Amino acid sequence: MKQNLIDLLSGEFKTYPVILQGSLSPTDAYPESFFTIWNTETADWSHYDNGTVGFVWRFTVAFFSVDPTLVNTVLTSARALLIQHGWLVDGVGEDTPTDEISHTGRSLDVIYLERFQQS
Repeated sequence: MKQNLIDLLSGEFKTYPVILQGSLSPTDAYPESFFTIWNTETADWSHYDNGTVGFVWRFTVAFFSVDPTLVNTVLTSARALLIQHGWLVDGVGEDTPTDEISHTGRSLDVIYLERFQQS
């Protein structure tokens, strides 16, 4: 699901890199605008006959930019994209702190229910 999320965001928003949260080194310069993703949990969805029938994938998706207007508009567009592709999105997001004074950020909590095929 992580790759699915990366592919959706980088496919639709080609000009904004998608970076794993925390993977920029202290010496890396922040891109002007970019997404980060972080897999916060992957729990069993449900069980049947002593087996897991799927997983609940939870991610935080954040967008950071030097342009405060983009922080809101791009994340709103990303929310719509994810919903269109079967992701569950909890709310419209929240402000997110950043390590760079030049950037502001917003984040969303997103969920994907991965159900295994029953045979």
